[in-house]
Amino acid sequence: MNTRVDIVPGRTCGTCTLCCRLPEIDEFAKPANEMCGNCVEGHGCTIYENRPQLCRDFLCMWMTHEALGAEWEPSRSKMMIYSQGPQTTVLVAPERPDAWKQEPYHLQLRILANKVEAESGYLIVFVGDDVTKVEPEVLGQTY
Repeated sequence: MNTRVDIVPGRTCGTCTLCCRLPEIDEFAKPANEMCGNCVEGHGCTIYENRPQLCRDFLCMWMTHEALGAEWEPSRSKMMIYSQGPQTTVLVAPERPDAWKQEPYHLQLRILANKVEAESGYLIVFVGDDVTKVEPEVLGQTY
């Protein structure tokens, strides 16, 4: 089965290393919000050519979803979004715990919650140990 995902043209990881810092990775006994021992912040993986398959297979949604604009670049937004099964996850850097509640992010997350719930999924935000399920935006409602 081919599960290849295309990268949005023009997007690269650059010096972003949030995927090496924010998620908990059981396979490496790496706690959440701690830098992987093989990563140098701002530079990247020191074992890139020989990195584990788990790392080779991972792409955040900013890399693969054109609808996520430049403001969602993880090193800029201090958030990393990825999808696994029915769950879409937003990991927020501890130094910017309220980033997801600010615009333009909050409304866009609620709209994304609509989309994933329509596909029998859900969207959650992790800020350290705090977990929040994002409720969908009521589309078409006027205020």
